[in-house]
Amino acid sequence: MIILQAQQVARFFGAETLFSAVNLEIQNQGRVGLVGVNGSGKSTLLKIIAGIDAPDEGQVVKNKGLTVGYLAQNSGLDSGKTIIAEMMAVFTYLKNMESQLRQLERQLGEHPTDQNLLNQYDQLQNRFKAENGYGYEAEVKAVLQGFQFPAETYQQPISSLSGGERSRLALAKILLQRPDLLILDEPTNHLDIETLNWLENYLQSYRGALLIVSHDQYFLDHVTKEIFALEQHTLKHYHGNYSAYLQQRQENFQQALKAYDQQQTEIKKLETFVEKNITRASTTKRAQARRKQLEKMVRLAKPIDADQSLHFHFELTKETGKEVLFVRDLAIGYEDHVMSRPINFEVMKHQRVAIIGPNGVGKSTLVKTLLKQIPALAGSFRFGANVEIGYYDQDQRQLDPQQTVLETIWSEHPLLPEQEIRTVLGSFLFSGDDVQKVVHQLSGGEKARLLLTKLAMEKRNVLLMDEPTNHLDIQSKEVLEQALAQFTGTLIFVSHDRYFINSLADRIIDLTPTGSQVYEGNYDFYLEKRQPELATTTVATEISTNQAQFIADKAQQRERRKLERAVSAAEEKMTQLQQQAEELQLQMAQPAIQADFVKLGDLQKQLDQIQNAESKAENDWLQATDELEQN
Repeated sequence: MIILQAQQVARFFGAETLFSAVNLEIQNQGRVGLVGVNGSGKSTLLKIIAGIDAPDEGQVVKNKGLTVGYLAQNSGLDSGKTIIAEMMAVFTYLKNMESQLRQLERQLGEHPTDQNLLNQYDQLQNRFKAENGYGYEAEVKAVLQGFQFPAETYQQPISSLSGGERSRLALAKILLQRPDLLILDEPTNHLDIETLNWLENYLQSYRGALLIVSHDQYFLDHVTKEIFALEQHTLKHYHGNYSAYLQQRQENFQQALKAYDQQQTEIKKLETFVEKNITRASTTKRAQARRKQLEKMVRLAKPIDADQSLHFHFELTKETGKEVLFVRDLAIGYEDHVMSRPINFEVMKHQRVAIIGPNGVGKSTLVKTLLKQIPALAGSFRFGANVEIGYYDQDQRQLDPQQTVLETIWSEHPLLPEQEIRTVLGSFLFSGDDVQKVVHQLSGGEKARLLLTKLAMEKRNVLLMDEPTNHLDIQSKEVLEQALAQFTGTLIFVSHDRYFINSLADRIIDLTPTGSQVYEGNYDFYLEKRQPELATTTVATEISTNQAQFIADKAQQRERRKLERAVSAAEEKMTQLQQQAEELQLQMAQPAIQADFVKLGDLQKQLDQIQNAESKAENDWLQATDELEQN
């Protein structure tokens, strides 16, 4: 069932068209990815679909009553509450329902046979159960755990958190709200690999529909089942995940290129015929017919391969020795705060080494320690012979915000002609007046491309890169992957981009607070080797492994046995109380008691107490029975 449609949607900026004639359908429980180069209008289109902005043309139609949740990229939660209070606030309506249930129970204690009260209680309890009223607190804790907020952080004020932590909480909150359509713009920003894996598992079982913009190809592969691509100012639909989209797009490009080449051959053939025969009396009519044919022909535009929009490569001027880097018992951190120890690994010539680990473990700190920007707290490291390091800084602090793009490169290579500098910048998509832009005016993606330009011009034999794919769109990341794959030097890089790691790394350093673990392979190999460890992860993290499922089954069996005992105990209690009530009623019916008003009053109080207890036992039995059915 279609829950939302965008029909002929367009957005213009003055005389320029950002996109037009956009048509998009989202099915119930759809898994939709939206991709495109930076600046193509993905975030703008999301806001239109979410109803935040109106389109310049066309319309967005959605089902009546459809709830839509939208999370902008890099949006953080702004609240004066504690973490747990803010998350629990999502379920205020369930807390109100719970209070209503308790109030009805008290009323039923006084009026146990009131059918109207019984009906109200039954309806409200069924709704409470359907809305996960008995499990929402556990759900909140599981989601917080998945986003790396353990129990000891629950009472921490949100105002005291970092920007990345507030962004993770904003994502956690919108997941707990469970809208029918969840629209996420770059949800993987600020997430480490462990959290990304958890989020993928969570979204795969999400009950609503998903519309996601992401530069994380690995994430799109595991979460989406169809892709809409903003290409050349319009939207194209592809079936399958991101990898399937790449294959289909390449096939479509080859078909379009073949059709273009065939038409060009036909045009050339017709033009040659006209040129040779238009002046001959015997053939002029046929030449005129060919010319009319040319005039009527709808000419195909030459297909543009989006992957080929950015071109660059990394060179080196001299080779390193066989041994590039040795790290022994290294402790990293700041003053009295040790982030990780002991760290032990080595890097050999031509290796491509990925450094991974959870947020806050010190990956960037390790890079800065190796560059001697901050001192090591303990241990040692040394670089081998002839090592020349080229450094990519994820914070982009190597760029002077007051220089222009041209000055940034030319100031480091003043002997090169300006035209040569412009040519190099052009290969990184800085052309024409773009080279006169001041650095502080550039977007994050443009700064990233400028940093890559600097790095390529340095021609170093060891590249030390800290999160090089941040700010890059998918196409630019793919070109970077290709350039690094062809690099003949040594690569050491920090990344949380699993697709990027999988494509490049032949060794992985997994950094933890207790040191480092080395895996000789790419990301898939790392996952395979860690599978036994992941299998012991608790159910609360929702990691879907066999061991976790075994634990979940055991826990569910224990809970079911507990509920069965509760049902039996409540039934036994009800039977006992019913017998006591019947005995009292028989006693009260005796003539001698009927004549003794004092005795009769005492027995009536006892009967009221028993009946109240019986009503409570019945409510306990109903709740336990409902929970048992739910279990």
